[in-house]
Amino acid sequence: MIDSWPTAIFSLGVLLVGGFLIALFAVATFGMRKAKLDAKQADDLRQLVRRFEQLAENTMEAQQRMATDLAELQARTTSIEQLLRTVE
Repeated sequence: MIDSWPTAIFSLGVLLVGGFLIALFAVATFGMRKAKLDAKQADDLRQLVRRFEQLAENTMEAQQRMATDLAELQARTTSIEQLLRTVE
């Protein structure tokens, strides 16, 4: 049991300082956790953007190849049509 007011005030002060330190530690821990989570989300977003850029590049290359192939097919079709007209 507490014998005097100074002892009670000191004990209350120690409890308050201890509680404050525990709260400060908890806030710091949650802050670090949030920072790590934010960094991971940013990294995931960067990876997603990289994958999207690669997909867009591959799509453009495929479209260019298809356009080239289509132009070649049109040229062949035209030459076949001309050949058929001369045969008639």
